[in-house]
Amino acid sequence: MPGHLLTTAAVVTCAHQGQARTGGPAARVRLGGDTAVLLAPPWTISGCTFPPPNAGNGPCVTGTFTSGTLRVTSMRQPLAIQQAPGQCVPTGTPMTVSTTQTRVRAA
Repeated sequence: MPGHLLTTAAVVTCAHQGQARTGGPAARVRLGGDTAVLLAPPWTISGCTFPPPNAGNGPCVTGTFTSGTLRVTSMRQPLAIQQAPGQCVPTGTPMTVSTTQTRVRAA
């Protein structure tokens, strides 16, 4: 699945508007001055408004993208793309990419 590569400047949120921050930039790949993001490391989520246990099963703490690039890699590791599904832990809700660079697409 081709898609726009994510960078450290991408705006990624959980379904409850918590901000996600990447745990794994690809130091060798830069796009428009920002570093591309590896697929493997989990994203740290802060500011999730989902209620804690007893009222819900939140808040979202980490998140991961389940698929990424297959043909384009950095140091033999796949990169994260905008169109890939992401999932938050422990809630299981989706992560959403609202802003990223739009010049480079990869498969």
